[in-house]
Amino acid sequence: MLSPMRTILTTLHSKFIHPSLALPCLVAYCDKEPGACGELFIREFTVHEPRENILAALLAEQPDVVAFSVYIWNRGETLALVDALHVTVPHLRIILGGPEVSYEQHNLWPHHPGISAIIRGEGEQPLQELLHCWQHREPAAQIPRTTLRTADGLDVGPDAPPMELDQLPSPFRLGVMDCTRGFVYYETSRGCPYRCAFCMSALDPRVRSFSLERIETDLLWLMEREIPKIKLVDRTFNYDRDRARHLFRFILQHNRCSHFHFEIGAHLLDAKTLQLLEQVPEDSFQFEIGVQSVLPETLDLIERSAPLELLEANVRHLLQRTRIHLHLDLIAGLPGEDFAQVLSGIDRVMALRPHHLQIEPLKLLPGAPLRQRAQQLGLRFDPAPPYTILSTPDLAFNDLERLRSISRLLDMTWNSGRAHTLLTALAQKCGGFAAALNELEKFWREEGLFRFPLAQKEMFEQLVRFVGQAFAGEIGACLGDLAARDFALSERLTPSNLPACFHSELDSAQQQRVQDFIKDKLEQIRGQGIKLQYLAVRFPALDAEVAQQVRVFCYLTGSGRRMQVEEYCL
Repeated sequence: MLSPMRTILTTLHSKFIHPSLALPCLVAYCDKEPGACGELFIREFTVHEPRENILAALLAEQPDVVAFSVYIWNRGETLALVDALHVTVPHLRIILGGPEVSYEQHNLWPHHPGISAIIRGEGEQPLQELLHCWQHREPAAQIPRTTLRTADGLDVGPDAPPMELDQLPSPFRLGVMDCTRGFVYYETSRGCPYRCAFCMSALDPRVRSFSLERIETDLLWLMEREIPKIKLVDRTFNYDRDRARHLFRFILQHNRCSHFHFEIGAHLLDAKTLQLLEQVPEDSFQFEIGVQSVLPETLDLIERSAPLELLEANVRHLLQRTRIHLHLDLIAGLPGEDFAQVLSGIDRVMALRPHHLQIEPLKLLPGAPLRQRAQQLGLRFDPAPPYTILSTPDLAFNDLERLRSISRLLDMTWNSGRAHTLLTALAQKCGGFAAALNELEKFWREEGLFRFPLAQKEMFEQLVRFVGQAFAGEIGACLGDLAARDFALSERLTPSNLPACFHSELDSAQQQRVQDFIKDKLEQIRGQGIKLQYLAVRFPALDAEVAQQVRVFCYLTGSGRRMQVEEYCL
């Protein structure tokens, strides 16, 4: 009787909190016939762990096979680990799979002699067939979507159509999915109906969905266990309006406390779906919506078909009529778009007032159509992962770096829920959000503030410095007060840790008003398990028309609840 072959399926995450979905799916399919592929184990690490620690952990389990899931974020660390494993245990079989090794393999084989096999694209069926052959000591040759290293060279298996998704057992109900990290990834479909040239999904225009029965069973399993966050990885969740509406309704009927993240096409939302989404409770849904560019010529070049006016109209409806958190995306470095046009795109999207605007530099991913046309279009990119755009005929490197810095400023302020009123006021004074961010970026760069991360207090102090230098007199003073007010709304402040931009001196009448108000407030929350701390300050420039006005910020905390900030004018 053959002893069971020991296979470790592993990957290196960018953060520990990230749970793998690929590895549990692979195990679920390979173990459909228990033992047919030997013993299977999932082991997950991060790119930040010392290589020798990961090497020791893997080898301590005495594996016969180690299979790595490779992405742009872990390619370098994974290949270094592959080399170390091969040197340490030359007979160990090593398999690579994932998007990072599926399309450009020619440089991997000669430089990494430890690689035994590479699986292209969807991996469940090829891995199951390969492990089955190795477990039973059968010849492994011409396995679909698999390249094998042999004594005679490389054995390249043929391409093959992917499986019907319901053939894949649920990794959740089999108990092979780690659901202890605060959130899980989940997929209801694979493929994408669109052909956006920057995305590898353009290579697979066919969309396959799990059956509604299977999806509902999995979703119910997750919701009953009150998984805090469920992130749907479907490329376009609502590619089928009726299907999406059915699943939205199912979640609304059964959800207890989970938060759902979806990538959607906003232009695909119809009236029935928009009306249904008005029922979504607060903090239950987040939609990520790719705008990418507002320039028609650029959208044509990248073959992105999403009517911008309809997208904007539906985003406005979502923002005005629902409680869904909206995360919108723009891409910097797309062909045909210069610096001024990217800034114009920022203004157009920020006019919608999304909760989050992400400006990501273009990445020329292996296999993506845009990478294949990069030379023709004059797109220069970093040859190392994540293949970030470095220059285009319309954008020099310095322009792209300025846009990256603007994106960082957005993350520090607007996207983090901080400095909303200040940025809105700056936009009015500068002629738009993009112009305001451009001026702020210039200040941040000249002061060397991008070099090191800033604590929240330091960030707001620098914002006050910026408005003080950029705007004189009353306007500068008023903007400084707005920055201080935004700070008080973002963090629990006390008189002992106030920056100099706050005015905390109160006369006796103002102090009495504050004391009377706090006494009444404490009476209102008595017996509710809520702790109250407060800050009373003046904003002379902001409240110039009400000279004696005092603003009180109440910080309400309690066991199991997030801090709530309430602002009152006395």
